[in-house]
Amino acid sequence: VQLVESGGGLVQSGGSLRLSCTASGLAITNGNIRWARKAPGKGPEYVSSANTGGRFTTSRDSAKNTLYLSLNNLKPEDTALYYCTSGSLGISGRGTQVTVSS
Repeated sequence: VQLVESGGGLVQSGGSLRLSCTASGLAITNGNIRWARKAPGKGPEYVSSANTGGRFTTSRDSAKNTLYLSLNNLKPEDTALYYCTSGSLGISGRGTQVTVSS
């Protein structure tokens, strides 16, 4: 069972990225897999609980067994390691780094 993220990178403030989380060994619809992030010097937080002002949206492609996170109008404070995780299954991916420059 594995979760693998991709799509991160360095982007200027106001830019956009789409992150992917592909599951192997389990269906992406199982286990309540969610996006989380960990910013430097801060604790981890679920993206759905973060105050992102509606700039981030999640979607899923069951045929590709992939969960997506679209990040729009990025701000420097969005800089973090983004990863997918399932508390019920006790698994997390290694994450993909998003760095937003001002």
